[in-house]
Amino acid sequence: MIEYMSIEAAQEQLSKDIVLRDIVDQLQILELPGSGNVYNELVKNIIYQQISYKVADVIYGRLIDLIGQAAYRPEDILALDFDILRSVGLSRPKTQYVINISQFFLEEDLIAYNWERDSDDEIINKLTEIKGVGTWTAEMILIFELKRPDVLPVKDLAIQQAMKALYGITSEKKVLFDDMYRIAESWKPYRSYATLYLWSWCRAEAQKKINRKTK
Repeated sequence: MIEYMSIEAAQEQLSKDIVLRDIVDQLQILELPGSGNVYNELVKNIIYQQISYKVADVIYGRLIDLIGQAAYRPEDILALDFDILRSVGLSRPKTQYVINISQFFLEEDLIAYNWERDSDDEIINKLTEIKGVGTWTAEMILIFELKRPDVLPVKDLAIQQAMKALYGITSEKKVLFDDMYRIAESWKPYRSYATLYLWSWCRAEAQKKINRKTK
């Protein structure tokens, strides 16, 4: 169980929302533990974006095999030729993004950096200096790796779809973000927990559709 704050306190707070109450009661909170290494997790996030988990697992496994260790460092990536790095199955842009992350972490001496001293916004600002790392990616690091309790990734498509379905939101773009923040105001300071529950809801709904098709 993710234990960056009291799950009981989060459940009590989120259950005040009549929509979330049933989700909290009926579903397990989504758990996707991090690696314990912000650099490794950032590279992994880039690799896993916009492709299936099954394919991403294969590509990431090839990368680990190529380097020879799971806890690789920026130097390990930068020692590889671009085409060799790409040969694990990465697209050309993703290969460059992985290199960009490695160069940034090496130049800024961030492998042993104490992220706890920075606020959520400071970490997002720092990580998004890297070409290829957007706000969503930085927010995933905050939630899963740094275990920050109050992050709401409004640009996450699954969270948008969940909140539209559950709260009857019909707006789009910036107005959608504003509506999501407004609804989530009562979830503070546990918006990361709400996000994890909403992802669990999305998975449960997807499984229901599969079950209906197989009957």
